[in-house]
Amino acid sequence: MTKSDLIEKVAAQLSLPKGKAEQIINCIFDSMEEALKAGHRIEIRGLGSFEIRRYKAYEGRNPRTGDPVGVNPKRLPFFKVGKELKERVNAGATDAPAPAASADREPEKGDTSRPAAAVDPTGKKPRNESKA
Repeated sequence: MTKSDLIEKVAAQLSLPKGKAEQIINCIFDSMEEALKAGHRIEIRGLGSFEIRRYKAYEGRNPRTGDPVGVNPKRLPFFKVGKELKERVNAGATDAPAPAASADREPEKGDTSRPAAAVDPTGKKPRNESKA
């Protein structure tokens, strides 16, 4: 769901013009951003919490050249999902059938996937040996 999808949903549910719904959504997001910038924690019951995690400066490496690179300290927003949301999402997942991606399943008639014996027991992907 994108921000514009959320605006349309709010406008439809509350019978508001899209411009008014956009103002409401922007006000909420701006308020959350200001609170996080100020170092405050945001907790929305039933949804989860947002907080700022602080990371110290460290010395990283350029992956291409291997040269050391100094990484400045930073503050990043972190979302922790709430128990109620987690339970509701998992309850919805039990209604939908899980994808059959198990390596030890028996191939069905007309199944064009690789046979179960071709799967490496270490869990590594098999190499594509059909390259010329």
